[in-house]
Amino acid sequence: MSNDNKQYEHQPVMLEEVLEMWSTRADGFYVDGTFGRGGHSRALLGRLDDAARLVGVDRDPQAVAAGEALAAEDPRFRVHRARFDCLPELVAAEGRAIDGLLLDLGVSSPQLDDAARGFSFLRDGPLDMRMDPEHGESVADWLARAEEKQIADVLYQYGEERKSRRIARVIRERREQAPIRTTAQLADLIESVLGRGEPGKHPATRSFQALRIHINGELDALRNVLDQALETLAIDGRLAIISFHSLEDRLVKRFIRDHSGLAPKGRGGLPMMDEPPERLRPLGKARRAGEAEVRVNARSRSAVLRVAEKVA
Repeated sequence: MSNDNKQYEHQPVMLEEVLEMWSTRADGFYVDGTFGRGGHSRALLGRLDDAARLVGVDRDPQAVAAGEALAAEDPRFRVHRARFDCLPELVAAEGRAIDGLLLDLGVSSPQLDDAARGFSFLRDGPLDMRMDPEHGESVADWLARAEEKQIADVLYQYGEERKSRRIARVIRERREQAPIRTTAQLADLIESVLGRGEPGKHPATRSFQALRIHINGELDALRNVLDQALETLAIDGRLAIISFHSLEDRLVKRFIRDHSGLAPKGRGGLPMMDEPPERLRPLGKARRAGEAEVRVNARSRSAVLRVAEKVA
């Protein structure tokens, strides 16, 4: 393997935990909603029989190319280029409900490591951050036209950045002098506002996260796919989701809670609001990567895995 290939090598997060919880039927229909480079999918295929079907979903063209290569090797697998909130379409095409859905949220290691994709402030490159670089608006283009308040709101809502207004003001002032087109320009600008920040954490971390989530509509897609899962999972089908920051995990946690009859109660044990019917059963508590995995894969440090089973 060349050094370039090693640079983009992707290690699937919490692989053994996912395999343990994701699959229940050797002949089932499974969806890997965030295919990436296919680490989870390849491992699952090793546990399935000839009647099983697995669809990998991704909107990144490089991930789709990896999926096409896997599909050429294994007739049980096919890749679908789309955002992961496309479950009704997949179920209609397959003609059966989903026995297991996996979502490994956020950005993959190959995307972070490729400076041309613009996801990371650690490598200078074009300020893009699109999961699908062939469609939609880049972060650079959005920052060039967005109002100061819009920028501040995105940084605060999706990055929980307390100094979002100051950063937005400086972005507006800088772009009046020259466009902000690269990751280094934006990272340096944010550092000039915030200072060096916490040891071991770049001050641009929260802002880059916020802009990536916004430009890709990530939380909207997550809300959509959670609702879709209730309708497209088979009875006893499983929903397995790996989150990497609190905004994602909070959505997943509340969704499972609210559809498991575990929503908070008011006085006298009465529901605080109209409760949806009990349709999910959480399978244990949230899981985290073990120390051994964290030592070899730093990305797994912030990973949280939650799994639920459809009961009705």
